[in-house]
Amino acid sequence: MLYIMRHGKTEWNEKHKLQGRTDIPLNEKGILMAKKACEKYKDVHFDICYCSPLTRAKQTAELVLEGRNVPIIYDTRLEEMSFGKFEGTEECINIPDCPIKMFFLEPENYEAPEGAESLDDLFLRTGSFLNEVVMPELEKGKDILIVGHGAMNSSILCQVKNLPRKDFWRAGIENCKLMKLM
Repeated sequence: MLYIMRHGKTEWNEKHKLQGRTDIPLNEKGILMAKKACEKYKDVHFDICYCSPLTRAKQTAELVLEGRNVPIIYDTRLEEMSFGKFEGTEECINIPDCPIKMFFLEPENYEAPEGAESLDDLFLRTGSFLNEVVMPELEKGKDILIVGHGAMNSSILCQVKNLPRKDFWRAGIENCKLMKLM
């Protein structure tokens, strides 16, 4: 089985700021969410957890898997999508000339501004992770948890479910909610 989970809430989530690769820790609400997820999903079996090396994902994985003998392996291919100089922008969807806005409204038409990551690049790196790491483990019958981020997890979901880019946000990946993909 393959499962994904998005990290718990951060201060920047609360303020609707673009986080991207900026390394923001969980806030108190996020820590509580991860602890509740630990209890809620305690009976779901995982052989291994792959996790983004960004602090908010690491903290979430550690809290969700607390008390279990599940190894956590960090991989940079699971980092959040980079938004370049727009990271830290608050309420970008309400800024008329913000180029990142298109990513949330019409992802299939998103063109990454200079210094930001494109959807092609995001799909390339998460696709290589799926092909090189996840699929061989699934073939061995392993139960895998990936703890990551909204856009990064959406790219994995789209590839596993063969969804078009226009449906990139369709699943609505919530913080600390376990999602079974296969």
